[in-house]
Amino acid sequence: MGVHIAPKPPTGSSRQEEVCCGSPPEPESSRFEKPGFALLDFVEEFVQTPAGAVPRVKTALQWSDRAGTVKVRLGIKRDQYKIAPGLYCVGTPNSKAPVLVTANYKLTFDILRRELRSMSAWILVIDTRGINVWCAAGKELFSTAEVVRRVKLAEVEKVVTHNQLILPQLAATGVAAHQVKKESGFKVIYGPVRAKDLPKFLTNGLKSEQSMRHVTFSTMERLILIPVELAHLPKPSLWILLTAFAISGIGTHVFSFSAAWVRGIMLAITYAAGILSGAVATPLLLPWIPGRSFAVKGAIIGVLSAAGIVALFRSDLQLLGALALMLCTTAISSYLAMNFTGSTPYTSPSGVEKEMRKAIPLQAVALLVALIAWVGSAFAG
Repeated sequence: MGVHIAPKPPTGSSRQEEVCCGSPPEPESSRFEKPGFALLDFVEEFVQTPAGAVPRVKTALQWSDRAGTVKVRLGIKRDQYKIAPGLYCVGTPNSKAPVLVTANYKLTFDILRRELRSMSAWILVIDTRGINVWCAAGKELFSTAEVVRRVKLAEVEKVVTHNQLILPQLAATGVAAHQVKKESGFKVIYGPVRAKDLPKFLTNGLKSEQSMRHVTFSTMERLILIPVELAHLPKPSLWILLTAFAISGIGTHVFSFSAAWVRGIMLAITYAAGILSGAVATPLLLPWIPGRSFAVKGAIIGVLSAAGIVALFRSDLQLLGALALMLCTTAISSYLAMNFTGSTPYTSPSGVEKEMRKAIPLQAVALLVALIAWVGSAFAG
C-alpha cells in the first residue's frame, strides 16, 4: 500500500503555510486499512492464517464500546448494534486453540472478548441479525444451518487441527449438535451460561461445574432490562396522552377544555402509574409476586397501583370513573409486564406465545371498557 509523503515546506515558510485548508493534517492511515474496509476500534491487528487474515480483537473495552453499551441499554439503535460475521481471535491462538461460537450482537461479542483477557482463542461470529444468543436461538437464527454455514465460509478446518466448537449453552434450543457434526465434521460442546465462567471452563478441560449451568435472573439482570422497555414508550405515549386529554373533555357540554385539563391530568397520572407498575415495579419484584404468568403478575401490581390512584382522586371520582382508572392501570401494567416474558428464562418461546394469545384480548377488552366508563362518568355527574 502506497504512503503519501508530503514535500518539505520551503526554507523560511511559516507554520501557517504547512496547514492545508486551514486545518492540521489527519493522522496517518493505519497499515491494516485496505480499500472497502473500515478499521474498527476493537480490532488490534490481523493474524495471517491458512484461511486468510483474521482480525485480532482487544479484550479491554474502549470508551466507544462502553458508550455503545449505554446506547443500546437505552434502546437507541438497538437493531443496528452488530458486527460482521466471520472468524476473529484474541491473544495468540494456534491450531490447538479453542473455537468459541457467538452471536453478532456487539454487546454479546464485547462481553465475550472482555472475559477472554490473558487467553488465546478463536471466535467464530455467526449471523444472528444483531440478536443475542438466547433470543436468536428461539427465533431460529442461532441455528444448525447458520453454524454449519459459517464454519464452512470461515474455513475453520484450515485454522485448527481439532474438530470442536464451543457454543454457549443458551444456544442449545436452536442447534442440533449431531447435525452440525454430520454436516461440518465439527463436534459441538456446550459451554457455560455466562461468559465470565469461560476461562474456568476452558482450563477445566471443557467441563462445566453445576453452577455454570444454572440460569439466573437476578435483580440486577432484571434492572438493566427496564431502560430498554421504557425507551419504546415516548413516541406512542405522546399520542396516547393527546387522546386521553381529548376524551377527557367530552361531557354534557359536548366538549369542555376545563374538563379536558382536569380529567386529562387524572388519566395521564393513571397511565404513568400503569407504566411504572408494569415496566419497573413488576420486574424488580418479580420473584415475590404470586403466579407464574407475567401478565397476571403485572395485573396484580397494576391493581395495587390503581387502588392508590383511586384513593388519590377519590373526592373527584364516581363509581364509573374509579372503575375506568382501575381497569386502565391494570391493563397497561399487565401488558408491559408481559413484554418481559421474551427476556427471561422463566418461559419457553411457545409459553410466551400461549400467554400472549390469552392475555392480549383480555387487556384490550379491559381498556375498551375503561374508555367507555371514563367517557360515561362525565355524563353520570
